[in-house]
Amino acid sequence: MAREFSRADRVAQELQKEIAVILQREVKDPRIGMVTVSDVEISRDLAYAKVFVTFLFDNDEQAVERGLEGLNKAAGYIRTLVGKAMRLRIVPELRFVYDQSLVEGMRMSNLVTNVVRQDAARHIEDE
Repeated sequence: MAREFSRADRVAQELQKEIAVILQREVKDPRIGMVTVSDVEISRDLAYAKVFVTFLFDNDEQAVERGLEGLNKAAGYIRTLVGKAMRLRIVPELRFVYDQSLVEGMRMSNLVTNVVRQDAARHIEDE
């Protein structure tokens, strides 16, 4: 049986694609740099969208803040371009949020790798 998606989910998915293309091709703010749109959450009435982004320079907290500032300053321009590309009656108001899930995932992966290494070292010492 096919899984059904709400209109908000479909619009969020298309919005994610459009914003990624716009950020890559149209926005020239040097504060933003290399940015990836990881997810979009949109309200049921399609009026507000929370855009989750990650940056190439994830480990520099000040650069992330500057990048978010640049994105939020360009939100109106991006919204205008999205409106032209998607032909929605209501173009959602965009709010950019830093997505820490990738950084946390890498941190946890490193922790697990370190524990496995330490465990292997203990087993070698015991033998």
